Amino acid sequence: MIELIRTNDPVVISFVESLLRDAGIAFFVADQNMSIMEGSLGILPRRVMIDEDDRDAARQLLKDAGIEHEARSDDKKNA
Repeated sequence: MIELIRTNDPVVISFVESLLRDAGIAFFVADQNMSIMEGSLGILPRRVMIDEDDRDAARQLLKDAGIEHEARSDDKKNA
């Protein structure tokens, strides 16, 4: 899996989850439990992970929704 986005913003996470779900793209939100453990202060970012084969389609979804700036650039190391 590769990291599509990393953010502290729960609204962005929710929006991206909705976009991916509606497009039928499987995803996993990593570090969600760590955010709860820290008291939901928003210090630790959550990551939306997708299959590498879905990278282009997912990035196009973000672009079409006007939030392509949220996507991790390809030159950043993906977890």
